[in-house]
Amino acid sequence: MTSKRGLGAGVVLVLALALASAGCTGDSDGPPSSTPSTSAPANPPLTFGVFGPHEETAAFQETVDAWNAKPDVSDVTLKTWPDRASMRSAIEGGAAIPDVFLASRSDLSWLLENGYTQPVDDLLDERNVDFGDGYSRDALQAFSTDDRLQCMPYAVSPMVIYYNTSLVDFTKMRNRGLDAPDEDATDWNSDQFSAAAEFASRPARGAKGVHIAPTLAGLSPFIESGGGSVFDDYDDPKSLSFSSDGSKSALERTLELLRRPQVTLDESQLASASPLKWFIRGKLGMIAGYRSLVPQLRLIPGLNFDVMPMPVLDSSATVGDVSGLCLSAKAASTAAGADFMVHELADESVATVTRTGYLAPANLAVALSDDFLQPGRQPEHANFFNSTVRSMRFSPLIDTISALEATVQPSLEDLVYGVGVLDLDAVTQEIDDESKTVLDPESVSPSPSDSESPSD
Repeated sequence: MTSKRGLGAGVVLVLALALASAGCTGDSDGPPSSTPSTSAPANPPLTFGVFGPHEETAAFQETVDAWNAKPDVSDVTLKTWPDRASMRSAIEGGAAIPDVFLASRSDLSWLLENGYTQPVDDLLDERNVDFGDGYSRDALQAFSTDDRLQCMPYAVSPMVIYYNTSLVDFTKMRNRGLDAPDEDATDWNSDQFSAAAEFASRPARGAKGVHIAPTLAGLSPFIESGGGSVFDDYDDPKSLSFSSDGSKSALERTLELLRRPQVTLDESQLASASPLKWFIRGKLGMIAGYRSLVPQLRLIPGLNFDVMPMPVLDSSATVGDVSGLCLSAKAASTAAGADFMVHELADESVATVTRTGYLAPANLAVALSDDFLQPGRQPEHANFFNSTVRSMRFSPLIDTISALEATVQPSLEDLVYGVGVLDLDAVTQEIDDESKTVLDPESVSPSPSDSESPSD
């Protein structure tokens, strides 16, 4: 086994060197071992915290049951929440942090700032977990800070385009001389994306072609693909960068489509139903989304859908989230917790959860298996969830993304839905200025109303 080979440059390379200097044992070719460490104390009970829909948490329970059936291991109790926000809210409200738990990368900064976790690189390396060939560099980098692997990647879900194959029929488009990707295409350009949106728009049927959310996540793939940058600095952001030349150029090209009411959902339609409901009803050709949509869409009678990567303006780019297994800094037993993590990271355990359809696994062996690709079921091109991981752009590790989104949301909506001629320079500058109140509040001068007048 080559546990360090191919981890990549930057922080992950430093991580690999740090592991090597620590005397890591990654040269064996056997599978990860879940045998408890000989140095572990008596096996105390552990808790395992996860979030997700019932079908997914039930699959996690299966993996816990398989662990508990082993002799001489710590008994593990599963704790569940419906989503990551509920789990975080419970912990912030005083709930005990599980010994091992699933966490979104979007919460990593919060976890580190509060000292809730401990690095897992050395612990997992000692147990022969395959970092180099078993996981993508991007997933490992996503959870690497301070030259350490803070949590082990478990799921990685890039944003892709879901399309209704009855409304967006690439074969019919090509037969009519329209620009459309062929059957073997691994990507598509912005012109083909626009053509598909126009083709799917059926006024007589009340169908529109596309909806892209006017949010940071929704617009980021287009900005990054078109040569722009969402943030001024990804290590220490002080502002969004919508007003930079590259970002404005990318937005100008993108908004040519998104501001066309003939092919996109307008505000009145969005007020009556969500984009997902329009898609489910067969009245919307394309939406952007993550792997977690698949089980829900499969349940809709008569809905035929597939996926494509995000369209390419200049280079491939998308966004997404990585979830990882973390080890509590106050785990009842660090050794027992690490042993249980190895069990949950094993192919069989990951496959059990993956088969529910919600999860895009970070474990490459499972991601390339039928447990994930599920041939014969929609979407036909599930492999795009794997191939687009390398194009993912991650947000800075800051704990103010939600506040940032809320602050700039009205201006983002004006960017996409505003009536009349768009003053792109003014709106993008406004977005950047608003972002500073969250990202760099000390740089923002108080308005006259916020300060006392001379007479006061």
